[in-house]
Amino acid sequence: MRMLGNGRCEATCIDGVKRLCHIRGKMHKKVWIAAGDIILVGLRDYQDDKADVILKYMPDEARLLKAYGELPENTRLNEGIAGGLDEEDEGAGDDYIEFEDEDIDKI
Repeated sequence: MRMLGNGRCEATCIDGVKRLCHIRGKMHKKVWIAAGDIILVGLRDYQDDKADVILKYMPDEARLLKAYGELPENTRLNEGIAGGLDEEDEGAGDDYIEFEDEDIDKI
């Protein structure tokens, strides 16, 4: 969901519960985790609302997990902080200018 700083993040697990996650020391400052990344967390036996980040899946690994049915169908991959571009976004095509061959020949 979001990064909180100090090696912590808030994650939504597959079971629908939001948990406060601690990034373990081996990953801290070596593997960068951003909002929207697919991560593997280890649940704590004594604290249900907290977990530890064990692994960050790379985008190709996350796609394979979804293809194998390990992730739910409603999981959105590569959404990042902005959530990606949807077709409903207004002005999404305003950044591009189309040139015709005649315009290019004049240049």
